[in-house]
Parts: sequence; C-alpha cells; structure tokens
Amino acid sequence: MTKFILRRLLLAIPTLLGVSFLVFASIRLVPGGPAVALAGELATPQMIEQLNRELGLDQPLLIQYVNYLGRMLRFDLGRSIRSGLPVVEEIQTRLPRTLLLAVVSLAVSSVLGITIGVTAATRPNSLFDGGSMIFALLGVSMPIFWSGLMLMIFFAVLLPQWLTSIGFPTGPILPPTGSGTWQHLVMPVTALAANSMAIQARMTRATMLEVLRQDYIRTARAKGQKERIVIYVHALRNAMLPIVTIIGLQFGTLLGGAVLTETVFSWPGIGRLLVDTISFRDYPVIQGTVLTISIGFVLTNLAVDVLYAYLDPRIKYS
Repeated sequence: MTKFILRRLLLAIPTLLGVSFLVFASIRLVPGGPAVALAGELATPQMIEQLNRELGLDQPLLIQYVNYLGRMLRFDLGRSIRSGLPVVEEIQTRLPRTLLLAVVSLAVSSVLGITIGVTAATRPNSLFDGGSMIFALLGVSMPIFWSGLMLMIFFAVLLPQWLTSIGFPTGPILPPTGSGTWQHLVMPVTALAANSMAIQARMTRATMLEVLRQDYIRTARAKGQKERIVIYVHALRNAMLPIVTIIGLQFGTLLGGAVLTETVFSWPGIGRLLVDTISFRDYPVIQGTVLTISIGFVLTNLAVDVLYAYLDPRIKYS
C-alpha cells in the first residue's frame, strides 16, 4: 500500500505541472494585465511598460514559467500584485473557510443522499421513490448561483415579511452574507450540497437496486437475518464502491462550486479570492489558488483509491 501511495504521488507531479502551465499560459492570453490594473485607465504606455518590467512580465513566457517553477520548488508562490502579501499567506488565510464549507456540504449531502437513495431502492415504484427522484432531478438541474439567490430572497426577505405581517416582526432569519457563526453556514451549505446530494441519491438508488437482486442477498434473507442487517451490512457495503467514487469527485466539485457560492454569499474563502484576483489580473494568486484546488483533487482521488481496498478485500495494491 505504501508503494502504491508513493507511486500515485509521483504520477501526480506531471498532472500538477500540466495544470500549472495551462493556467500560467491561459491567464496571460486575457486582454489587459496587472500593470494596466495597477496604473489605471489614464496610464501612459511608458508607465505600463515600466510596471511590466518591475513585475518581470516583460520577459519571454517560457522564461517567466521557468522562474515560476523555480520558486514553486522552494514552496514560494510569489507575492500578490494587488496586496503585496505572500500568496501562501493569502491562501492559508482563506483555505480553512473553503474547506469548512466543502466538508460540511459533503457530509450533509452524503448522509442525506445515501439515506434517500437506500430508502428509494428498498421501496421501488413507491410514492417516496418517485418523489425523491423528482427532487433529485430538481437538485441536479438547479445552478448553484440561482439556488443561492433564491435562498437569500426567501430567508432574508420573504419569510421575515410574512412573519411581520402576522405580528412577529423580525429581521432576516439567516444572515445572507458573511461568515463567523453557524447561521452563516446554513444557506451556503444548502446551496452547495443540493446538487451533490441529488447525484448521490440517484447513484445510490441505481446501485442498490442492482445489488438487491444478487443471489447472496436472497441467501441472507433466507437465513433469517434481519432486513436492516441485509440492507445496511450486506447490500450497502457492496454498493459503496461507485458511491465512494462519486463522493470523491463531488469533493473536488464542491471546491470548484465554492467559487460561485462564496461569491454569492460573500464567504471569505479561496473561491471568492480567485474571483477578486481574476478581475485584477493578479497572476500569482490565480496560479496559486488553482494549483491548491488541483492538489485537493489529486489527494481526494488518492484517498478514494485507498478506501477501495478497505471496502472490497478483493482489491489489492501491490
């Protein structure tokens, strides 16, 4: 297992190098640049040229990338052009809030999604089965930014107005923006978890329906085992491999989806940092943020592969 983990980590290096180069090159193809943002609209070409020289952006692209790789090997992602702070410090400040949002969203979506999927699979063609799949379809179809705005309108505007009309004057039920308390988490987590929960519910239902038709499930029932044991010990564990794969992919998706969610709810994470720095053409912060998200994808996929061996003893890594 140790050799497998080390091999996967070594194979991740070319992936991260490819991501770093694509981001490095693509953001420099966007019109404008940090020198234009720093100098302002009234800047002369001479001022912009001088700023590009000071920032090292007048050098050939390949030379800039080689210098960037050299700094990366020293765990130096450069300094933010906008704030002047080290990029590592900017990310360290924001990353815990993004991880909190993603982990809580993943936990909520996994618990609810698997529970709904198992219940629907054990009651096929029932009212609950049909209703839950309609709900899952809605969850998959709703964009995060739209559901976030709808939650803000409901909890911060419509519901307080209705309570006031019946004699219970109140402010916003949940804070629409910001962070700091558990109340601030409710709407971002709900918006972020809805899509993931719907996908997991559909996958769990489909996998469980297939597993419940297997011979060993009929054997377990014929031996007189309790239905709860048959469902949650025999069936669910054997159905978990594709579900774990989806959960692992969803964690990376939640990190990416946090860009929209954090922007809508003004949540101070790396997603909000990325949006702010893109508008300013802050190359070092953009590169560092995308690289951090990519590392999260790589580590999540590695954790999923290791979990496979625990869930299915037939899988061995040598």
